[in-house]
Amino acid sequence: MKIRLEQTGDPAQIRAVTTAAFAETEHASGTEAQIIEGLRQSGDLQLSLVAEDDGAILGHVAFSPVKIAGEECGWVGLGPVSVQPDHQGRGIGRALIDAGLKRLREAGAAGCVVLGDPRYYGRFGFACSPGLRFTGAPPEYFMALGFAGDLPSGEVSYAAPFYAQ
Repeated sequence: MKIRLEQTGDPAQIRAVTTAAFAETEHASGTEAQIIEGLRQSGDLQLSLVAEDDGAILGHVAFSPVKIAGEECGWVGLGPVSVQPDHQGRGIGRALIDAGLKRLREAGAAGCVVLGDPRYYGRFGFACSPGLRFTGAPPEYFMALGFAGDLPSGEVSYAAPFYAQ
């Protein structure tokens, strides 16, 4: 398996993997694949990585810019991340997230936020930050990972495709 940047011919496979991965998930909105497509169309898909094995995409992770207190400050949001259901539990999601965080650090991003299970995302260094808020989410499920400097504070907003219905 290799982790690589999304290529021109990948969106249909990414959509299929994302749809399948979230089909049985209780916290899923059912719009995860549309969010990725919206990010791609709006130019907000800052980093899109796939896990590929023998030409088949087994997983995908998206990163997009976020605003904090209404300002762009070099922070990004992680998600959605998805793995083909019959390949879950094999470290593919972890490999995608690790590779994405490494690329973001190397590119000079200031930090990353994620909305998700603290037990899972804590292993990457994400932790609750009392100064960062995301309306509508339990605070313990909204976490940050700073790469450089102090953690900012304020309300976090994602790119527009996250709010489209």
